[in-house]
Amino acid sequence: MGPWLRTAGLVLGSTLLFKGLQRGLRRLPLPARVRPDPTRAWRWRNLLVSFVHSVVTGLWAVLGVWQVPQVLLDIENSSSASGYLLLCFSAGYFIHDTLDIIVSRQSRASWEYLVHHAMAISAFFSGIFVGRFVVAGMLSLFVEVSNIFLTIRMLLKLSDVPAPTLYRVNKYVNLVMYFLFRLAPQTYLTWYFVLHVEMRGQGAFLMINLILLDAMILTYFSRLLRSDFFPGWPQRRPRKDAGGEKFLVD
Repeated sequence: MGPWLRTAGLVLGSTLLFKGLQRGLRRLPLPARVRPDPTRAWRWRNLLVSFVHSVVTGLWAVLGVWQVPQVLLDIENSSSASGYLLLCFSAGYFIHDTLDIIVSRQSRASWEYLVHHAMAISAFFSGIFVGRFVVAGMLSLFVEVSNIFLTIRMLLKLSDVPAPTLYRVNKYVNLVMYFLFRLAPQTYLTWYFVLHVEMRGQGAFLMINLILLDAMILTYFSRLLRSDFFPGWPQRRPRKDAGGEKFLVD
């Protein structure tokens, strides 16, 4: 089996795996506040799938780099079998989630996710098919550790569970994890690309992705601060559409 065909098979297998997980989650009971609303029910299951992806991928990325720390010295040309499999696994998730959002008619409410997923899929494909910047992809997936606690926050808000202590603790853990696993790795990646990567071809393409992702991360960070720490700050009211509440701002 050729390398391209093997890679396509791994990505497809990951996509089907997450589809199977989503179907399995339909057997689980829904919280009372979620159950009557089809949109909330979809969001609940979508977030549970995202949670599983974040736990597996975040820990996988951190352990992969921790076991071979020297790859950080050359994130352009260093690679590993673990990193290659991780990018295939995560690309499959993003493909699944993109299709889930579109098929469920949540594209308008979740358009920012679709933009992010398109960037992630194209970046991961460039790494696994070209064989360069695999370690950069692993570092970018450190963000999934932060997403574990961000998803817990969204699940608590969506289900309206009366657990103020849990929400308060998660709020501060979420902030710390945002700095350690979202802002710090992204800052290092941007710094490395600016200083060490030639801005043409794949390097230029990934640099554009990085800049766009930097802007998205800072925007989400400001939203998180306003919502959880400075609720009195003036902010634009989230737009709603016929599909329900805006997915990212809750």
